[in-house]
Amino acid sequence: MAAHHQSRAPQHPLRPFLLPLLVASLAVTGLVVANAAASPHCHGSDIPLRVVVTPAMLTPVHAIADAFNHDVTNADGQCATVDVTAEPAAQVVQDLPVNPVDPPALWVPDSALWVPTAQQLEGKVTGKTPQLAEHPSIASSPLVIAASEQQAGKLTSWRQLVSGNVTIADPLSNTEGIATLALAQRLSPASTGAPPPQLIAVLLKLRNATVDSTAAAFRVLQQHPDTVFTATEQSVVSYNATAATKAAAVYPTEGSVLFDYPVVRVTTATEPAGTGVAAAAFEAELRSARSMGILSAAGFRDPHAVASASWGGKDGVRAQTPKLIPAPTADQVTTVMRAWSVVHLDGRTLAVIDTSGSMKDPMPDGQSRIEVARDGALAGLSLMPDTTSVGLWTFSLTTTELVPLGPLGGLDRGVPQRLALQRAGATLPGRVGGSTALYDTALAGYEALKSDFDPTKVNAEVLITDGRNERAGGLDLNGLLARLRSQADPTRPVEIIGIGLGPDADMTVLNQIAAATGGKAYQALDGAAFRAVFFDALSRRPCNSSTC
Repeated sequence: MAAHHQSRAPQHPLRPFLLPLLVASLAVTGLVVANAAASPHCHGSDIPLRVVVTPAMLTPVHAIADAFNHDVTNADGQCATVDVTAEPAAQVVQDLPVNPVDPPALWVPDSALWVPTAQQLEGKVTGKTPQLAEHPSIASSPLVIAASEQQAGKLTSWRQLVSGNVTIADPLSNTEGIATLALAQRLSPASTGAPPPQLIAVLLKLRNATVDSTAAAFRVLQQHPDTVFTATEQSVVSYNATAATKAAAVYPTEGSVLFDYPVVRVTTATEPAGTGVAAAAFEAELRSARSMGILSAAGFRDPHAVASASWGGKDGVRAQTPKLIPAPTADQVTTVMRAWSVVHLDGRTLAVIDTSGSMKDPMPDGQSRIEVARDGALAGLSLMPDTTSVGLWTFSLTTTELVPLGPLGGLDRGVPQRLALQRAGATLPGRVGGSTALYDTALAGYEALKSDFDPTKVNAEVLITDGRNERAGGLDLNGLLARLRSQADPTRPVEIIGIGLGPDADMTVLNQIAAATGGKAYQALDGAAFRAVFFDALSRRPCNSSTC
């Protein structure tokens, strides 16, 4: 008897590396229905056992299921019929709470990182949503740097990866991408609350270097040998089994995160009688010596990271157990993925910078306040993608639009937007003078963003000032707050993010202005602090139903 062989569409086809094991079991159509009802050892109808595995395990688990089904396993007098399907863990996590009709009885994700996320969603529909129980791993594979054999010799550290040009699988749907971001977080200085600016800078770089999957990255490698990306060791073995140009796995000196492939028992109130017995029997088969051999041939290590002694250079990997570092915790993953989700959104940011006379005063590091604002803003600009829209205003008693809002990849009056902003930023020190019309300017910037709201982008005003409102006859604070609150619309959110430069900034007022729009205010007492809060502001940008 044979197992069902399916891979949920759309999936990139995986390169076969166990063809001898499958030729006998695959029908011409690629789908063979298992049927043990006629067996003298069973009676009645079969117990359907749906098993969902991470795509990399599809071929070996098919082979294991074929052997299991041919053994005619009896479960409470019935035969278990195993149906194996490949699905990325991110898709399974999304489906389980909302698709209780046909959940798998067993799920093998590529990492236990996904299980807490799925468990947070279990039970959403009482009596219908599946319940999850995580069981030990059946295999493992370390995260490595994948590159051509020529490039591999130049790589030794994860730091080279996050500081250079690297491709990663989309972290929103791939464990390799999540693990890479977690490594970037690990290499950043420890912080509480918001991600450190160094991490935000790395995320802003990586957002422009994602591919749909590691399979896509390997395809890019075929055409561009200088491509470098993160992948599991197993995927390197699989790729090299058929590739003309071989890839090599690099094991960074800091250590590798281990993908651990746990078995997750998925229980529903409506599952057929005998499902639990059948699931336990097939799980035992997955842990058998026969199955360990099949998984090893497919490029997986055992659950303790021990590899087959037959591995060697021809596979692009090494059999020696690599140095391992702890997998990120669920909280760490949540933090870095929240930052990624926000930084990954396209922004529409209006920078409004105070050029009143006091902005010429020095900060502790010797730079003037306006120079600190200029340098920090331009540093942030250099990390933003061409699809992000940025505009620049200055203000003292009056407001001046230096560069209208526009995409960084576009033109401002014939000049590339990014260059126009850089040139305008360079003129800021020469514009200092006068008093501060803080309230009128804050409202004007907010209303400009509201009037031309872009639902596909994150809309925010970044208001940078070193003082307090000094304009007589204009808006007072109560009037400003009332106007902001009256225009607030959660379906069209525009936040004001206030940054107070130096000890004289009126943080009480900035906090009230920001809070009225759902934003946040920061105080920066030196240049380093300004850069930190500026990047934190990028990571805290709001989103609406169209952008999140």
